[in-house]
Amino acid sequence: MPTETMTPKERWLAVLQRKTPDRTPMDYWGTDETMERLMQHLGCAEPWEVFRALHIDRVVGVRPEYAGPPLDDDHDMFGCGYRDVYYEGGAYRECVSHPLAGFETIDEIEANYKWPSADWLDYSVIPGQIEGKEEYPIQGGGSEPFLIYARLRGMEQAYMDLLVNPELAAYCLDKLFDLAYVDTQRIYEQLPGQILLSYVAEDFGSQQSLLFAPKTIRDVFIPRMKRMIDLAHSAGAYVFHHSDGAIRPILPDMIAAGIDLLNPIQWRCHGMERAELKRDFGGQVILHGGMDNQHTLAFGSVEDVRREVAENLAILGEGGGYILAPCHNIQSVSPPENIVAMYETGYDLGWQ
Repeated sequence: MPTETMTPKERWLAVLQRKTPDRTPMDYWGTDETMERLMQHLGCAEPWEVFRALHIDRVVGVRPEYAGPPLDDDHDMFGCGYRDVYYEGGAYRECVSHPLAGFETIDEIEANYKWPSADWLDYSVIPGQIEGKEEYPIQGGGSEPFLIYARLRGMEQAYMDLLVNPELAAYCLDKLFDLAYVDTQRIYEQLPGQILLSYVAEDFGSQQSLLFAPKTIRDVFIPRMKRMIDLAHSAGAYVFHHSDGAIRPILPDMIAAGIDLLNPIQWRCHGMERAELKRDFGGQVILHGGMDNQHTLAFGSVEDVRREVAENLAILGEGGGYILAPCHNIQSVSPPENIVAMYETGYDLGWQ
């Protein structure tokens, strides 16, 4: 087996700069329940033991802590209420109350709702979050405002607003983007020059098509996202763009806006086939993900997993520009043996 000559951060940076790393970097996304099962399977006491045991080039996420007006355990700083929704193997926190759902005008919101402020957040904790992990890539800042907007208004109403109440939607999205902008600035101030990645995301795709009209994405979302992208680049950070699903029609626009990495590469979705995606966009954007966790990791055999790793390295990794990772959070239904097989195979076959 070859010997590693790079730290995880150096390995990521080599890929981002279109240079050749010692081996293909590998990242991890998974639910808490998945990690607990993996720790038990490997006999590890905490997640970072797992990452080191499996040679995972894990991203270290940094964020401020809430220090604003008191909240109860079931509400966030936006006033959205949550409850646990259980499924076989775990639970998700789902938004069940929407503080802006009853308003029809901007005036009503301004009279009755207090928008959160970055002043409610404590950024002084951030330097401590990377202690002992300085050799790993650091991710901080960015935006995903429509996700928050859908919680504020309710999912159905949020989508309808874009068509029937666009002024209200634009007003709220601007408030959320403004908060994300200041939040990102303050994160950068805590770790000047050390943030490698910023997460600028929106889920634009379903399994078969876009969730929004292309015109809506181009007119409503991309100009606002471009401001966040430019902020990241001004701080020397690379833009990690996450969007699930079948998003091929909008990829040229996102690349033109300046994204640097595309995640999660759900290649079973319509138009996201690996060879074509690599052919058409692999020279313009780094590809991150590609390990199918809806079928292969969850329900495939160990050999199925090993085969898919080899395919991804050969197809998505051809000529470089690829980081091996699951295509979103690995769910608890995925056997630990499959997860281990993914990273062991990536480590065995990923040497350059």
